[in-house]
Amino acid sequence: MPDPNTLLVFCAASLALIAIPGPALLYIVTRSLEQGRRAGLVSMLGIEAGGLVHVAAAAVGLSALLASSAVAFTVVKYAGAAYLIVLGLRALRRRRPAGEHAVPPPPASNARLFREGVLVNALNPKVAIFFLAFLPQFVDPQGGPVSLQVLVLGTAFLTVAVVSDGAYALAAGSVGQRLRRSASLRRALD
Repeated sequence: MPDPNTLLVFCAASLALIAIPGPALLYIVTRSLEQGRRAGLVSMLGIEAGGLVHVAAAAVGLSALLASSAVAFTVVKYAGAAYLIVLGLRALRRRRPAGEHAVPPPPASNARLFREGVLVNALNPKVAIFFLAFLPQFVDPQGGPVSLQVLVLGTAFLTVAVVSDGAYALAAGSVGQRLRRSASLRRALD
């Protein structure tokens, strides 16, 4: 088990990574702005479930395998980029022509928001790099089973992420209510 000081430093480093905008945070904020706080929170839960993929992979050693295989890591990285491009293209297809009356698109279901969140974070290269390169520095081979330490650190990371990403979802959802009432702001958001 990691000692309390190591865990505290790890949580602070995790917060620094989580607070830097990346694909996951942009997904949460976009969904919150478009559909409100509830959609943002469901998206955040999907993102954190996607984070479980990284925790599990690190715990069973798949992260080490990806780190040692440039081809495998490149495949994961490009799969993540391709998925984000697909999401972007969907958003562009939904975009309305300039003269058309602004009719908001139908809201995505909670299941879809969650599923997309899982994919966004499971394929997120920023999180993969964190678990491949940074997390192992906090593991002490003399401190007990390595996989248990990785699970504890991964759980701490996800706990910090829930708090931080949840705050972003709530804040963006509140701002989104005002934005959705204005047609010109809604077009700018699109």
